[in-house]
Amino acid sequence: MKLNKVVVCQIANEQYGIPVENVISIEKMSAPTVIPQMPDYMVGVVRIRGELVPVLDTMKILYNQSFQESDKTRMIVVITEDISVALIVDDAKEIIDIPSESIKQVNMLAYRQTPYFIGVASLPERLITLVEPNQLFESLEGVKAIKEHIQSQQ
Repeated sequence: MKLNKVVVCQIANEQYGIPVENVISIEKMSAPTVIPQMPDYMVGVVRIRGELVPVLDTMKILYNQSFQESDKTRMIVVITEDISVALIVDDAKEIIDIPSESIKQVNMLAYRQTPYFIGVASLPERLITLVEPNQLFESLEGVKAIKEHIQSQQ
């Protein structure tokens, strides 16, 4: 039986899973440095282990609302093709194994507009939407500006 290890995070009232191989670290929220003229979902940049990392508001990306910071707010730092990015989530508390047979492929119309949702894990107690962070980042408007800014600062 193939198991898929994912970091489970909470965004709004939904649970999302990010494949563990895409995750570099989970960090406490720190105040990002604001960069002018960046897309509205990018709240700024932070330095993590010497690397400049853009901080993205996943509430804004998924629900078009700004995140509300609490003491549980975390940044999940993920690898994308060109740079690392930090995704702000309401909570990130566990890494779980999801058996492949619990994962349903998504083919509803709504998901076609969101190719970064790669499946839904249907577990006894809950549903977890699986997210491919590279596709999520690449699908955003204004990605090029973010990459150029980060690469010019390294």
